[in-house]
Amino acid sequence: MAKYDKAITIFAPDGNLFQVQYAFEAVNRGSATVGIKGKNCVVLAVEKKTTAALQDPHTIRKILQVDENIMMTFAGLQADARVLVDKARLEAQSFRFNLEDEPTLEYIARFVAETQQSYTQKGGVRPFGISTFMIGIDNNEPKLYVTEPSGAYSLWKANAIGRNSKVLREYLEKHHTDELTNEQTLKLAIETLLEVVESSKNIEICVMNGPKAFKMIPDEQIAEIVKQIEKEREDEAAAKQGGAAAKQ
Repeated sequence: MAKYDKAITIFAPDGNLFQVQYAFEAVNRGSATVGIKGKNCVVLAVEKKTTAALQDPHTIRKILQVDENIMMTFAGLQADARVLVDKARLEAQSFRFNLEDEPTLEYIARFVAETQQSYTQKGGVRPFGISTFMIGIDNNEPKLYVTEPSGAYSLWKANAIGRNSKVLREYLEKHHTDELTNEQTLKLAIETLLEVVESSKNIEICVMNGPKAFKMIPDEQIAEIVKQIEKEREDEAAAKQGGAAAKQ
């Protein structure tokens, strides 16, 4: 295997490109990230890493604006994400300048995916070690796109990337519905992240509920929702214990 993973342009006999697989491993070691589409909104929820005591936390942002109607977040290598976001922003501005119209979410998602894919075919480069979520409103409908290090991109109702993404995805599969209200979508995003995150201080959330209508949820509101969720879980656990005792 060793001779096949030294260059990005060499296929292994079983058809694998090992450098691309290693990029996926970088994504799986990134912070937990969740994207959920509700009936009239779309939510990004990310795990914030604990910052050093002397570090300014405002310099570490996981949810970034690409264009007036497009937000992006990622799991994986932060420096790679910065480069890819800058490329996406430049493409959005070039689109506006040349066509005098705003780019659609699908256009920017495809551009980001094509950029990631191009770095899997050139010698002397390596794949981007990130997967991204991109959200926006197209034709008054909220949409969530996912791009991968291989260059694939796809549309989702809900998904998770980063560490423990399989556990988070299974939780979403059990609890997501197409008729989620804005409040239910926000609550589900926090509930899902709490499967792997210990405190509300480590959660960052962006909600988009209309064209160019996005907002970052304040830490105080997140903490209040977390307390509500924890109380509901405690009450549910107590009810189960009471039912089990009654059966005995």
